Amino acid sequence: MKRKYLLPLFLLFQLLYLRVLAYFPETVEHFYSNGLYVYLSNGSRTILGKIPFSIGDLLYGVTIAYGLYWVYKNRKSNWKDKTWSILSFLSVVYFLFHLLWAFNYYRQPLFEKMQIQRDYSNKDLVDFTKKLIAKTNEIQYQITKDKNAKVTNPYSQDSIFTMTQNGYDNLALEYPIFHYKYPSRKKSLFSLPLTYMGFGGYLNPFTNEAQVNSKLPLYGFPNVVCHEMAHQIGYASESECNFIGFLAGIKNKDAYFQYAACATALRYCLENVYLKEEGQFKALKPSINKGILKNYQESEQFWEQYDTFIDKGFHLFYDQFLKTNQQKDGIESYSKFVNLLINYYKDKEIN
Repeated sequence: MKRKYLLPLFLLFQLLYLRVLAYFPETVEHFYSNGLYVYLSNGSRTILGKIPFSIGDLLYGVTIAYGLYWVYKNRKSNWKDKTWSILSFLSVVYFLFHLLWAFNYYRQPLFEKMQIQRDYSNKDLVDFTKKLIAKTNEIQYQITKDKNAKVTNPYSQDSIFTMTQNGYDNLALEYPIFHYKYPSRKKSLFSLPLTYMGFGGYLNPFTNEAQVNSKLPLYGFPNVVCHEMAHQIGYASESECNFIGFLAGIKNKDAYFQYAACATALRYCLENVYLKEEGQFKALKPSINKGILKNYQESEQFWEQYDTFIDKGFHLFYDQFLKTNQQKDGIESYSKFVNLLINYYKDKEIN
């Protein structure tokens, strides 16, 4: 067999292998997520975490530039040879993507690990939303001393990166599975493109750097950092990372982190209430402090500035990407963490 066919065939093997692997989440959990991945991710963050800028973003930039150069250089070559070369490259990238991080898509669901129920009633949703409104109102007033004033986070982004550790340390005291060590949290060099794409951050799976969009409104910035850190410790599901990020935020000693977590979660809950029982949404909205609504308006105005066909295209692509990686709800899976929140806090206070 010619060598040029080996890597494309390996790509086919990987696709078939992943179809089978989906049936063995406990195996992935034991040998990869709590085994090999721990060493790979800790090693990456130890080496790259001390570098103040994003190596992963530079890697992407160089790859894109070289890809454009390669296309230009080979524009006249045989299309079959180009196809085999592209498939070979994709095969290597796909292998590294899964080896370094993405096998976590196939691990045991957090519902099972934490023994949290999946289902909830509309009454459960409304009851929890009321509880969350009260908590968010309390924190907003604690910070501003004025129900009508929006929360303005006084910290720098670098300070927020450092302060997130407190929440994870406190969370790990109760749940060691969320232990976070060897920080690697960075502002993305591609923050402007990320904004046009409609994303607040991402985890680079090849370097294990948590990349955060530096242009985001600061009141919600801590929540995005906590979310991306959840990806770093091996959780691929967006709903699970939203849930873990919320726990790390609410357990942080700093009120601004608690507010970021609660305000973000409340918005998801209100959206769910609106979709399921619009009348209940209209009844709940007046009970929310005006300052919280002003923060939501601040966020909406920010994203409206960059609302183009670009973000819709990337959201469509990312929706399909998530669906092919064990998240059948696609982008809607972000809001599925409401299930986890409702059932986790059913018999608990929010703290």
